[in-house]
Amino acid sequence: MKQWIDKLRKEQHLSKEEYRELLTFFDKETLAYANKQAQEVSLSQFGNRIYIRGLIEISNYCRNNCYYCGIRKGNPLAVRYRLSSEEIMECCAQGYALGFRTFVLQGGEDPAMTDEKTEQLVATIRKNYPDCAITLSLGEKSYEAYERLFKAGANRYLLRHETYDFAHYAQLHPKELSGEHRIQCLRNLKAIGYQTGTGMMVGSPGQTIDHLIADLCFIEEFRPEMIGMGPFIPHHDTPFADSPAGSVDLTLLLLSIFRLMHPKALIPATTALATLGNDGRIRGILAGANVVMPNLSPSTTRQKYELYNNKASLGAEAAEGLVLLQQQLDTIGYQISFDRGDFID
Repeated sequence: MKQWIDKLRKEQHLSKEEYRELLTFFDKETLAYANKQAQEVSLSQFGNRIYIRGLIEISNYCRNNCYYCGIRKGNPLAVRYRLSSEEIMECCAQGYALGFRTFVLQGGEDPAMTDEKTEQLVATIRKNYPDCAITLSLGEKSYEAYERLFKAGANRYLLRHETYDFAHYAQLHPKELSGEHRIQCLRNLKAIGYQTGTGMMVGSPGQTIDHLIADLCFIEEFRPEMIGMGPFIPHHDTPFADSPAGSVDLTLLLLSIFRLMHPKALIPATTALATLGNDGRIRGILAGANVVMPNLSPSTTRQKYELYNNKASLGAEAAEGLVLLQQQLDTIGYQISFDRGDFID
């Protein structure tokens, strides 16, 4: 297996069959080797700096009914909330005081959060914090809406493609959503000029090695500035409540593959990794991740934004836990970076 990892580090590309062999037959030794190679590449590009992003979960209302998601429209047990513009600006003020220079506004596709309201919110953040990056993760929108938000001051947009196999996409989503449209949204974001992020769930119901190979080939071709992924974790009030969680080891292997494929990409150690293991975030960094996203949301709403069971939102996952996060990073020789951490090609 090491030959494919060495080739990927050198050439940033493997054939489908080489990806298949690596994903199918890797063991602990292979994983450790891939993680080490990816960590070396990350260190060569970014040093020992880990960029922090302040995550603000603005609403858990959603018009969609994705079968894996705890805030899906069809979950009557979700305790809904929607932050006001004033509450969001207070989150930004608190985050700025803590040193954050990137804000990530994430939410369901909330019908009440119109394009006009979102545009006004982005413009206000841009006016008040001209030195900060603004990242949006608000789902599928029209080309015109994306363009308006970009002109209002948004720099980055996160939209995970979830799976590049459109038949598999249909297994995870209701018929009114399509994989083709999701990919078109990503291409629109790139065309407008966003630093664009995509990624997938690892171990989602029905996922096969062929699906993962398709994901790898898409991301290799699309060349996103940001790659976000984590293991699938079920939510108790969804159709996939009894499905097993995705593999942490496979997630870490894929993280390292993406680091070797795209050395300069911004790759977070996700909350999902931290949820499945206390050392998940550290393992992600040691596998090549260079971003963490502590939660700036009000403490009263964090547990309500429950995409999956037992989502980590306290301690080092929280913005107020930066001291604890730095203590964890100290153990592996890394430092929090308060820079915006823009993608530079």
